[in-house]
Amino acid sequence: MIKTLTFAGMHFSIAFGVAYALTGDVVVGGLVALVEPMVNTVGYYVHEKIWERLRASRAGEPPGHGQDGIALPA
Repeated sequence: MIKTLTFAGMHFSIAFGVAYALTGDVVVGGLVALVEPMVNTVGYYVHEKIWERLRASRAGEPPGHGQDGIALPA
């Protein structure tokens, strides 16, 4: 859990630093640092769902089933 928290802190700091460097605005830097990880998390979820479906189709499994045969949410 500590590794996850330190990674989140690093991610927040980098997002803030890049946005602040580009805009010179602390508010914009803060908003980007908060919003970007949320959007990235949704993107990661979608990315994983697409790859799981590709893996399942190559393995000949029915769509929506994980590696252990348990149905995945749509």
